[in-house]
Amino acid sequence: MLAKIYSYCRSIFAVIMVISLGQVNVNAIEWPQEVAEKEGTIVVYQPQPESLSGNILQGRAAMSLELIDRDEPIFGAFWFSARIDTNADNATVRDVKVTQVRWPESTATDEQRFTEVVEKALGSSSFNISMERLSASLANAKQEKQSLENIKNDAPNIIFRQQLSVLLSFDGSPQFREIENSPYERALNTPFAVARNKLTKKLYLSSGTFWYTADNPMGPWQVTEYPPEDLVNMIPKSDDAMLVKSSAAPAVIAVKTATELVATDGKPRWKSLTAGKLLYVSNTETAWIREVASGDMYLLLSGRWFQAKKEAGPWAFIRADKLPTSFNDIPPESDIGGLRVSVAGTTEAEQAMLDAQIPQTAAIKRSEAKLTVEYDGEPKFDAIPGTKVAYAVNTATQVLKINGQYYAVDNAVWFVASAAKGPWKVADNVPTGEIAKIPPSSPVYNTTYVEIYDSTPEIVYVGYTPGYMWSYPYYGVPVYGTGWYYPPYWGRYYYPRPPTWGLHVGYNPWTGWNVGVSWSNGFFRVGVGWNAGWGNHHYPSRCCGGYYGGGYRRPVVINTGDINIGNSVSIGNRTNISNRVAKNNLSGNRVGENNLYNHPENRIRNADPKRANDNIRQATHNKSRTNNVFADKNGNIARDNNGQWQSRSKGSWTPAPETKQRVEAGLNNRDTSKPITMPSRPNTDMSRPTNINRQINNHNFDREGLNRSRSARQHGVAREGRRGR
Repeated sequence: MLAKIYSYCRSIFAVIMVISLGQVNVNAIEWPQEVAEKEGTIVVYQPQPESLSGNILQGRAAMSLELIDRDEPIFGAFWFSARIDTNADNATVRDVKVTQVRWPESTATDEQRFTEVVEKALGSSSFNISMERLSASLANAKQEKQSLENIKNDAPNIIFRQQLSVLLSFDGSPQFREIENSPYERALNTPFAVARNKLTKKLYLSSGTFWYTADNPMGPWQVTEYPPEDLVNMIPKSDDAMLVKSSAAPAVIAVKTATELVATDGKPRWKSLTAGKLLYVSNTETAWIREVASGDMYLLLSGRWFQAKKEAGPWAFIRADKLPTSFNDIPPESDIGGLRVSVAGTTEAEQAMLDAQIPQTAAIKRSEAKLTVEYDGEPKFDAIPGTKVAYAVNTATQVLKINGQYYAVDNAVWFVASAAKGPWKVADNVPTGEIAKIPPSSPVYNTTYVEIYDSTPEIVYVGYTPGYMWSYPYYGVPVYGTGWYYPPYWGRYYYPRPPTWGLHVGYNPWTGWNVGVSWSNGFFRVGVGWNAGWGNHHYPSRCCGGYYGGGYRRPVVINTGDINIGNSVSIGNRTNISNRVAKNNLSGNRVGENNLYNHPENRIRNADPKRANDNIRQATHNKSRTNNVFADKNGNIARDNNGQWQSRSKGSWTPAPETKQRVEAGLNNRDTSKPITMPSRPNTDMSRPTNINRQINNHNFDREGLNRSRSARQHGVAREGRRGR
């Protein structure tokens, strides 16, 4: 087990370059895509989603049917329900159920034939779409944008220092355990490498570059040039390429309660922004802003904003949708452009909210998914108030007891057993009603964000959203952690719980959640290796790894030696972050690294999506086709002709009617004596699609909606193109 923990801890702080800063994907997924049938070819234009619930995508798409016995294509629109499988880059749309069809140019005689061809072809086909395009297109979809209830937003203790400093954070009072065959003990409840001489009680701390000594774990800590040689040999060596390029050792500030540190390189240097409406401190890596008009100061910590008149406080939480309007005017290219993602209503924040709607999914092979749960003694369970759920406290695995059954989550896969110690097998279903009642005040709250979608005798389809990684939407922005303090479990081992505070956690639109400041990286790296190399220190599963984790992406810490807010990986603008990544030669990220299911240790249990859907054929793209055809919400077909909308009428494209005009296209061959009312929502009977091709003159040409769809499609293509910049 220690080997597994050690491997995890080493990898979790590996500095990686995320997909969004990698090279452009030369195999970009293009639209439209087509499926060949014996009757002809069905061309499907990029879907326009209307809702996403779990892995069920509902929406509509424009299409054309090119029959072998007709010279001209027949254009139409269809509504669908489908499942999506995702990885870091792309989503596969499969199990397409056509719920409604509209054929503006067909006769009543032809409509049944056309619909049968389309239903058969799409039901046995899958389509690929990039995550950038899917996320952007969801801007027009109906999403459940619920803010996390019962989240805790009390301000932590906030310390200001006018020198480079690091926070030595203990999870409660410092606790030490003996290191076998040595004269030392080590501190268990901190992410840093702290050792104590058993005889003299002298304490030592290492960053890999600097050594410190103290008589009390709470300090004061002082730099020493003469650490014990035997202890130096025990500490993991740091990679020289990752060392802080600074000649001065940062100060060490020890705390044992929820605390955040704001350190500046000397006195705060304020700079003006947005025509003098805002000031920000430039010589720090924390977002520290002042609104000139009111004099109020603002700090951004773990995705939350706190407001005060002065450094001494009191600091009070303020929602991201209640910030001064001048925050929305922060230029993206400015030194603090990256924090726009934490300002509700900005493009960056809205995109982050859309990204959070899309689950990461996998097909899990029952035969390869294994789980062994180790307890510190006999299993112990604590009841969760207000639920029928109890959770195991003395194990690194998240185990729930519900109505006499046991359920465990391991790397976003549910397992089930009839006994607390197993044997465990992949679960087909879990009591979601009871699990959903788990409140944020519980350390197993994140399990409510792991789902089971479907199963076969060989495969179980699963997925998770960012809540499993402790990232939550809150009034229009992502925040990290629930804000609740989860006490650790002490037995023979120490089991830490995920914290919200103390790690300088920040978010940007390109790398996700990141931990630490540039000059603290060595402390974290050495501490992880130190804690992983000895017994008595167990981390929970990768989802919530005690002190570590966050979002879909591993923490990213980039050391520059240039302390400036614009260089902060959590705040700086895209160009600066990209340049810093390139400067540090961090170009080796593998595609799919951000998805838990794709981590090396988990891949053995993943089914090949193609083999898992052997009866599904993959739609293809014809480069000669242009992705410029849309379906509006009423099923009208429109083409974007260099920014001008055209509608399909009598076999040709003509200028589209204005919004208030009725669409009269293709009515000459229709029997309108028996009106058919268009349903307000997709047909829920999946057995047969509904044809809605009559009396369409009752519906307006939705120019406004088409404009939004076009904008979203263009935005998705632009995000796809920026992936490598």
